[in-house]
Amino acid sequence: MSHKRIPKRRAAMAAGGVVALGAAAILLPNANASQDGGSSDEAAAAPRTLKSADASDLATRLAGLLGDTFAGSYYDSGAQRLVVNVVPGEDDQVVARAKQAGAEVREVDNSMGELRSGARTLKSEASIPGTSWAIDPRTNKILVTADSTVTGDRWDRLESTVQSLGSGMATVRKSAGTFKTFASGGDAIFGGGARCSLGFNVTAGDGSPAFLTAGHCGVAADQWSDAQGGQPIATVDQAVFPGEGDFALVKYDDPATEAPSEVNLGDQTLPISRAAEAAVGQEVFRMGSTTGLADGQVLGLDATVNYPEGTVTGLIQTDVCAEPGDSGGSLFTRDGLAIGLTSGGSGDCTVGGETFFQPVTTALEAVGATLGDTGAGAGAGGAGGAGAGGGDAGDGAGAGAGDAGDAGAGAGDAGEGAGVGGDDGAGPTG
Repeated sequence: MSHKRIPKRRAAMAAGGVVALGAAAILLPNANASQDGGSSDEAAAAPRTLKSADASDLATRLAGLLGDTFAGSYYDSGAQRLVVNVVPGEDDQVVARAKQAGAEVREVDNSMGELRSGARTLKSEASIPGTSWAIDPRTNKILVTADSTVTGDRWDRLESTVQSLGSGMATVRKSAGTFKTFASGGDAIFGGGARCSLGFNVTAGDGSPAFLTAGHCGVAADQWSDAQGGQPIATVDQAVFPGEGDFALVKYDDPATEAPSEVNLGDQTLPISRAAEAAVGQEVFRMGSTTGLADGQVLGLDATVNYPEGTVTGLIQTDVCAEPGDSGGSLFTRDGLAIGLTSGGSGDCTVGGETFFQPVTTALEAVGATLGDTGAGAGAGGAGGAGAGGGDAGDGAGAGAGDAGDAGAGAGDAGEGAGVGGDDGAGPTG
């Protein structure tokens, strides 16, 4: 039996939205782009042309192969190649095998051990609200970001800690906005006065239909509806925030609920086949009930973010824009791989900024759920908004201030970015 949420989405898709539909038209034509790799011996020894998902898989394998020599990797989207950093060592054969596997290999100064040690120092000495850091394999340094609230003694403390790491270990940059969690993402969901977004539908460990969303949404309310003021349709089973992630598993109350493995782009849906690890440099897309469809690339992995509510670790850092109303929403690739759940960040979809995502793979493992074709009824939650506009952001944990204006009503499916109106940007939004 289909849940009423499904036909509502279909009806809203007919209306469509200019921004979401235009972006979807860009997204889907190349969804089945194939890998371009040579078969000759010469091609096997040269860097291979790879899709981003294949590059991510290769990076995981090479990290194990190279051991302590491995110093991170990233995807060169222009050349469609995986670039692997290595610290010069005595075992040239290992590097030769990495090249033969199809990666472009470059020598760098900082090992992963040194970079991770620097990140631990930052965590112990400079866990200041409004800061974040992640290892950037393109520069072979730790990228430290401070938002507009980090001033005076707090800025001095951060700068001093970075300098203590030594020359060439880290860089600091300022962000014009403030780090906060966002609310909404895929289909709009409502609970406890807060609005968030359904990220991806999954099958829980007991076989029941469920979905993933942001953890700060899961701690804001126990029950969630697909319409503002509507009856609850799902109940939080597990939630993590802050701490080692920002994710929640929410089980549908009706065990017969259909949970399609797809992301709703407004005028069409994109099938989701499985969850995958992110790769630095990878092209990704985000769907949100406030801002619709947006794209960008992965900037860093295993990022630490110091929100006002506490520190969250293990996130994906991107330049994909998001706004209040987008928390919990889907981050995915053009070929249908689930990558992340919207957590928070700074800036908006007018001036840009940094946005952080919870890796889907980590969330699935933690809650014992499956996604995609591996589980009956599992899959990605539609992303496009349930048609209900932004509710008042509540005062609960993880919920912040800001009323949703009339422009948000019904704009979720259209994806025109009309979402939350009148938000003053103060604090997190559910």
